[in-house]
Amino acid sequence: MTDYLITEFGAAADADCTAAIAKAIDACALTGGRVVVPAGEFVTGAIRLRSNVELHVSAGATLRFSTDPTAYPIVRTRWQGIECFSHSPLIYAYDETDVAITGTGTLDGGASTDNWWRSTRPRTDWERLLRMVDDGVPVADRVFEPGHGFRPSFVQPHSCRRVRIEDVRIVNAPMWVVHPVYCSEVLVRGVTVDSHGPNNDGCNPDSCTDVVISGCSFDTGDDCIAIKSGRDDDGRRVGRPSRNILVESCRFVAGHGALTIGSEASGGVHNIHARDLHVTGPAVDHALRIKTNSSRGGLIEHITVENLTVESVTTSAILITTRHAEPEHFGGHTPVVRNITIKNLTVRSAPRSIELLDTPQAPIQSFTLTSPEPA
Repeated sequence: MTDYLITEFGAAADADCTAAIAKAIDACALTGGRVVVPAGEFVTGAIRLRSNVELHVSAGATLRFSTDPTAYPIVRTRWQGIECFSHSPLIYAYDETDVAITGTGTLDGGASTDNWWRSTRPRTDWERLLRMVDDGVPVADRVFEPGHGFRPSFVQPHSCRRVRIEDVRIVNAPMWVVHPVYCSEVLVRGVTVDSHGPNNDGCNPDSCTDVVISGCSFDTGDDCIAIKSGRDDDGRRVGRPSRNILVESCRFVAGHGALTIGSEASGGVHNIHARDLHVTGPAVDHALRIKTNSSRGGLIEHITVENLTVESVTTSAILITTRHAEPEHFGGHTPVVRNITIKNLTVRSAPRSIELLDTPQAPIQSFTLTSPEPA
């Protein structure tokens, strides 16, 4: 494998290395190989990965991202389950194959209440996007010019195949941290997420297929892992479920839900297997949370969680609801939640072990809780 050291393309510590990194990626894409960030601290704007390129953040290296929105060009993305054109994620790839981010160094988004976290959701832009969906505006015309738009995800491979994100530590994200969209064959392994801003979900497979999340640690300001598939009418228009996802051997320190499905799951979520999960708490609200409502709709089925150990949660260890943030009137899109199996659940401290909240229109179907077989 050929290495392309960013310092050989003009990168220097504590300087803006955006152009140098782009040159290294362009060179690497011709042969395939690794773009290497050596030990030290390097500053950059948006990074766009290409096929057959592995971004390797070496031990002792920190890649610190600019907090200037103008450093992030407008690209096609999905924000809170709705397609639009807005600020590029900090690390982005679109319609690529064999892309990777590896190494034991640190990716630092630089987000704080002094910049990205000041405005958790630009109200006028969000309302404008919702109106665009209601009015049937094509995605190509849902464009938010620089200075508007939304806080970007940190890492977003979009419409990619064979994606690997391994061993890196990710801190201070503007928005969702690891956010693959419309991807297949995704591996997220050994990643540490430590990010406590608003909407700082740790790993959100979004309408993805064949995903493995293994050996990761999450200390987040929102859900740790949240499996999604689009929001309301726009999610139904796209109609792509998240399916065939394995979550294993992960640790959860803080977050709203350790493993969450929804609430943006209008495209459906099928065939999720989670095993050997350890919720250490104390700042985790739920170990497993499945949430939808009559505006979201969607089919959520064949969910199996086994060997789930919960040291401490602040509310219910397990929460399944078909009326999450239910609108005042029935939203017209009955969700279906069925075939949920939990095996070998250990809860040491929780106000409630299991909480099921449904409606006559959308009852939870086929929920099974089993204990270990006696020795």
